Amino acid sequence: MDSIIIEGGTVLEGTVVLGGSKNAALPVIISSLLTADECSYGRVPALRDVSTTLRLLSRLGVTIEKDVLAGGRLELTADKVREIEAPYDLVKTMRASFLVLGPLLARFGEARVSTPGGCAIGSRPVDLHLHGLERLGARIRQDHGYIDARAGELKGADILLDFPSVGATENLMMAATLALGETVIRNAAREPEITELAGVLTKMGARVNGAGGEVIRIEGVRELHGMSHEMSSDRIETGTFMVGAALTRGNVLIEDARAEDLEAFIVKLRETGARVEAEPGGLRVAGNGRVRGTDVATLPYPGFPTDLQAQMMVLSAVSEGTSVITENIFENRFMHVQELNRMGARISLDGNRATVRGVAGLSGAPVMATDLRASVSLVLAGLVAKGVTEVSRVYHLDRGYENVEGKLARLGADIRRVNRDG
Repeated sequence: MDSIIIEGGTVLEGTVVLGGSKNAALPVIISSLLTADECSYGRVPALRDVSTTLRLLSRLGVTIEKDVLAGGRLELTADKVREIEAPYDLVKTMRASFLVLGPLLARFGEARVSTPGGCAIGSRPVDLHLHGLERLGARIRQDHGYIDARAGELKGADILLDFPSVGATENLMMAATLALGETVIRNAAREPEITELAGVLTKMGARVNGAGGEVIRIEGVRELHGMSHEMSSDRIETGTFMVGAALTRGNVLIEDARAEDLEAFIVKLRETGARVEAEPGGLRVAGNGRVRGTDVATLPYPGFPTDLQAQMMVLSAVSEGTSVITENIFENRFMHVQELNRMGARISLDGNRATVRGVAGLSGAPVMATDLRASVSLVLAGLVAKGVTEVSRVYHLDRGYENVEGKLARLGADIRRVNRDG
C-alpha cells in the first residue's frame, strides 16, 4: 500500500498546472449513456474515481477509447449497452456511480443500481434522487441493497428538492432530458459542475435553462446526439494549492484557476492575510507572514465549499488566534481532526463545530488518511510540520488528486511516494 513521505519546512514557489475537474468529469462522462452516438471528452483527469466510472460504463456495454497522449482524451460510445445493472462491487467505492440511474432509466426504461458508497463522511441518503424520479413517473422498489427502477416513458414534472443536492440535481437533469414535456427542478444545486453538465447536455441537443440558479427547466426531447467537450479546471484542486501557498508563506501561480468559482473561499483566505490576485494566466497566491485565524461555515454553493473545509482547518491550526469551523453539509467530516491533533494541532469538537486554537508549529508524525479531502489536508500539514510526516492509505488521495506529490515537488516540496509492500 502506498504512503506519502513529506519533510516539512519548504516553501512552495512557482507555477502549478491544474487537472480537469473531478466533480464535473464524473457526471459528464456518465451522460454519454443518454445517446448512441460517440461523445468525446478532453482534459479528463487521471483519477481513481474516473477509472472506476469507466469500469462501470464498460460493464454496462459502453465502448471506451482513450488516448493518454492527447491530454487525457476519451471517446465513449453507448450504442451497444447490454446491461442495466450497476453492481455493488463498483458502486460501493464511489458515490457518483449512482448517477447512472437517471440516464439508464430515461433511455432504456429500466435500471438496477446498488445503493452507493464512497467516503465515510456522512449518510448522504439517495431519497432526493428517488423522490424526483418518482415524480417523473418511475416505479421504484428497494430490496437487498439495490434500487430497481422502471418507467414506460418518463414525463416532465415539477420537482422541489428539500436540499440543493448536487447528485440529485445531476441525476434528475439527465433523466429529464429524455422525458416527455417540461421538468422544473426547484431548489436545485448551483455548483459550477451543474452548469458544466448543463452545457454538455445542451451540446447533445437537450433544452436546459437556468443551470447555476435555483430553478432549472428542462424541455424533454426524443433523442440526444454526440458532441465534444473539454473539462474545466478543478476548483477544489485550485483551493488546495491556494492553501498550500498561504500555509508555507510561498508564492504560487495557479494556471487556469477561475476566481469566480471560489469567491466565498477567496474571501476567507484573504481574511487570513494571504494575498490573492488574478493574473492573465490564473490566480497568484502569496503568503504574508503567519496567517490569522478566521471563522468558516460550509454551505451549499455559492457558500464556502465543504470540500475545502479540511484544507482550511490546517491553515487555521497554525494561525494566530482561534478559529471556529462549522460543517453544515456532512455530519461526519471531521475525521482528520484526530490526525491533525497527533501532529500537535489544538482542535476540539462539539457536534458540527470545531474550535481551532492556533499553534506556532506542527510536528511530523505517522498519520492515516480517512477520506479524500482529509488525505490532502494531512499532506498540507506535513508541508509545514517540523520533521517527517508519513501519510498512509493515500488511495483516498488518488480518488481526487492527479499526481499531487509530483506537482508539490515541482513547487519545491520535499515529498515522495513509497510503496510499503515492497
